[in-house]
Amino acid sequence: MKDETFMKRAINLALRGAGRVSPNPMVGCVIVKNGRIIGEGWHACCGGDHAEINAIKNARESIAGSTVYITLEPCTHYGRTPPCVDRLVKERPVRVVIGTEDPNPIVRGRGVEILKKNGISVTLGVRELECRRLIAPFAKHITTGLPFVTVKYAQSLDGRIATSSGHARWISSPLALKYAHELRREHDAILVGKGTVLADDPELTTRHVRGPNPLRVILDARLSLPLTARVFTTLEKAPTLVITSVQAPVEKKRVLEAQGIEVKEVGEKSPGYLNLEEILKFLGKRNMTSLLVEGGSEVITAFIAAKLVDRLIVVLCPCIIGEGLPAVGNLQTHTIDEAKRFVVEQVKKKGQDYIFTLTPEEV
Repeated sequence: MKDETFMKRAINLALRGAGRVSPNPMVGCVIVKNGRIIGEGWHACCGGDHAEINAIKNARESIAGSTVYITLEPCTHYGRTPPCVDRLVKERPVRVVIGTEDPNPIVRGRGVEILKKNGISVTLGVRELECRRLIAPFAKHITTGLPFVTVKYAQSLDGRIATSSGHARWISSPLALKYAHELRREHDAILVGKGTVLADDPELTTRHVRGPNPLRVILDARLSLPLTARVFTTLEKAPTLVITSVQAPVEKKRVLEAQGIEVKEVGEKSPGYLNLEEILKFLGKRNMTSLLVEGGSEVITAFIAAKLVDRLIVVLCPCIIGEGLPAVGNLQTHTIDEAKRFVVEQVKKKGQDYIFTLTPEEV
């Protein structure tokens, strides 16, 4: 039970690195000696010391003979920093408790092996599911080259994200809105379609919370959005990438690029519908480990239909709109057996709203 308690503390520490460590994973570490916590640390920023090193540096006394709790298997290779496993061996803890193995093929299992070979007892898999969730974006990117995709939307009880006139501000409560901005802060990039930009003119920044702004990714197959859109006039706050097709007017592309907006051409699945798989590959090559998809309905539907969703976050608001814009459009579902099914991982309340976190059943 003590192992579970101390690992939970390490997980909470790891979360302090949210939005700052990508493309590295969030990792936390707690050092315990004679039942007392003598050192704590987390990976605070990409390029900085890893959690184990920070915990050792913060330790109030020698960690020799201690138990070290780490959410992720210690690294064994030189990257931006030296191997953490070497430092652990040097400091001589009696035991290391690890939440989950490192999914990186060049590390997986080697850290555990090195610790054991040097006479250090290892316990693996404490709060493993929670620790794996911590590193889900890193795990997907390091094994597939693609970003971890979260689709998020707020809807009424009858599944609407806007009224029939297109009005959508604000369905969710202020607390749920703040949570949405926390999500933005935790992701490398945020993606919306041109319809959302036209309807809501969003800024797509983390203005309700402190933290870095994600890369703004706008899908606009024909470059029809006006230059007065806020995502184009607030470049000092966050970078903007417009994804378009070869069918887009060359002159409009040049105008956007002259303003400092990046434009990327990709193929189309069908006229006006961009190739989402190609977009994800491009973002992955840019070291974007996590992508937050915020809409609108056509974009959400396309990601779900293509089975490109790793996590679904639905904010359920206690109101009924009636005729309006559905959160998800036509998925060509003819029988209930064909429905896209998800597993509920978490439900929490923000104000009057309930937030469901789900993962695809087939994953």
